[in-house]
Amino acid sequence: MEGVTMAPKRPKGAGAFPKAVETPAPKKPDPADLYAALDLGTNSCRMLIAQPKGSQFHVVDSFSKSVQLGAGLEASGKLSRASIGRTVQALRICKSKLDRHNVKRMRLVATEACRRARNSDDFIRMVKRETGLRLEIIRPEEEARLAVVSCAPLVSTKTEQLLVVDIGGGSTELVWIDLSTVPRHERPRAIMRLHAGFKTTDSPFPAAKVVDWISVPLGVATLKDQFNDVDDDAARFALMSWFFEENLADFSPYAHEQAREGFQIIGTSGTVTTVAASFLGLKRYDRNKVDGLRMTSDQIDKVIRWYLTLGPEGRRRDPRIGRDRHALIMSGAAILQALLRIWPTDRLSVADRGLREGLLYAQMSADGVLEDGPF
Repeated sequence: MEGVTMAPKRPKGAGAFPKAVETPAPKKPDPADLYAALDLGTNSCRMLIAQPKGSQFHVVDSFSKSVQLGAGLEASGKLSRASIGRTVQALRICKSKLDRHNVKRMRLVATEACRRARNSDDFIRMVKRETGLRLEIIRPEEEARLAVVSCAPLVSTKTEQLLVVDIGGGSTELVWIDLSTVPRHERPRAIMRLHAGFKTTDSPFPAAKVVDWISVPLGVATLKDQFNDVDDDAARFALMSWFFEENLADFSPYAHEQAREGFQIIGTSGTVTTVAASFLGLKRYDRNKVDGLRMTSDQIDKVIRWYLTLGPEGRRRDPRIGRDRHALIMSGAAILQALLRIWPTDRLSVADRGLREGLLYAQMSADGVLEDGPF
């Protein structure tokens, strides 16, 4: 029609809300994701693969082998070719498990033997080349912190003063924690929060106070090596126990006597779990019966005296001690006896958990995939 101007056609999509240009937020881990933690110690190589489950985790696969990485280290200052060979073989198995489960989130750590060996950098490079695994050597404080975190579920709400002891192959970590200002029901969770560091931060929550901690460079393997030349079984045991105690002089709680009431020791190590299995008379080891078991100083002392009565040959044949453990059980028992001589307790809790569990809790806590519920 002449004289009528048509309105221009509205372009398609006009009036639609403009699309905001967003930078994608970092993807939160899927709770179905698997996590791994590997602990390469002086004596054994151990790994856990787990999935978050509520405020805990569910173990999907595990690996444990005595590789004696630190064999001969005391004398030579180096990791030997034979022990490196055994360890690399074990790490290959770990790598195949990680690949099979398609694990993306992991921490693979090495402790005292690698901290002390002159050739540990060469060893770490060799592991990367041979297996593709990237090991990190962690400092004693982190090792102590992770052992503490793993034990959080075993902390009694009645505990005012807590001593966590991690007896390793090459070193022993002790951490003394004051929980007296933390409300009872909050005590296990206050321990869990220490994964971020031992120094109390400006946390809105009641904090567990780390009074002191120490890493003694004596574990079941290194303490045994110190007294290899003593033939008499009972004399060797006594010497090991007193020698270990001498190394605690710099640990501040050493000077103070501790009341049994409100005091708990949590022991995490093969030594403590073996003593518990012997106490229970288990012919076959059962983690469900051992983890969390509570023993008194007197009950532990009785088991240790029985080990001494058995002698080296009797210990070798005893199924409760086990083939892997019989040569190291007395040096571990010497450490345990020294601790109980200084701080007797009616509540030593046995923890079949340690560095690996601590590594898993710390990774999952940092990723926010653990639910905030009771342990």
